[in-house]
Amino acid sequence: MHSQISPHRAQRADLPGRYGTIGALRAPAVGDDAMRATALLVPGYTGSKEDFAPMIDLISDEGFEVVAIDLPGQQDSQGPDDESLYLPGPLGSVVAELAGKIAADGRRVLLLGHSYGGLVARAAVFAGAPVAGLTLMSSGPAELPAGERRTVLEVGEHVLAEQGVEGTQKLNELRSRQNPAYAALPQELKDFYRTRFLRSSAAALLGMSNGLREEPDQVAKLARTLRSSGTPCLVVCGDADDAWSPAVQRDMAERLDADFAVLPGVMHSPNTEAPQALVDTLLPTWRAWLTS
Repeated sequence: MHSQISPHRAQRADLPGRYGTIGALRAPAVGDDAMRATALLVPGYTGSKEDFAPMIDLISDEGFEVVAIDLPGQQDSQGPDDESLYLPGPLGSVVAELAGKIAADGRRVLLLGHSYGGLVARAAVFAGAPVAGLTLMSSGPAELPAGERRTVLEVGEHVLAEQGVEGTQKLNELRSRQNPAYAALPQELKDFYRTRFLRSSAAALLGMSNGLREEPDQVAKLARTLRSSGTPCLVVCGDADDAWSPAVQRDMAERLDADFAVLPGVMHSPNTEAPQALVDTLLPTWRAWLTS
């Protein structure tokens, strides 16, 4: 089973950020590092750097440095108290600054954003992040569409505003216990989920929730930005994604003139559901970007 507690060689690191330290997992490239490239991995809503644990070694073993981060307000990253600073635009500026620091060391940055992290990653491109390529994974063109995920988001927002992070976590656990798949998870993983959520900033959870409900369609703007900078793009998702549908993501890829890949039997988190298949899809594309 692959999960956030999957073993990996990355070391815990605190990187300098706009609001203080940015919690990260950093793994050096193994073998020939002639490409001098860094995969900068950005998690989604309620996520963290550990979401990429199953794929860190797979990428590192192929000669890429890996830097997986917590966004501000998530787990090990410091963040502000202003909810508006957790919308994609402000968070994108933070990621752009980090990408700039990595690039200043002579490394080419391959930026990947998962789900809400995809909205943040495109905002980083708008903010001038010096990237050699952009990967949008299980993300969408605009706000989260109607469906179970949006309903849970809206209910959780009300509970969060009234009962805080601890009250919301109790609701999360009550809801999760009704799912047989959750009951089968190792206790260590359940403990990780609980601890991670409780270490999240209430302002971050509320601000990112607003972003998921209000983000406009900025695909045309992104297409112009990528085209003017000559930055390639890949859209990748599972064929059973229950957030933004594969059809919506395919349309986004076409509008971006981006490569598009679908992983069979995968839902919203290819990084934990099918890490090997995901990496097998990412690496040939990333290598082509770096050698073109």
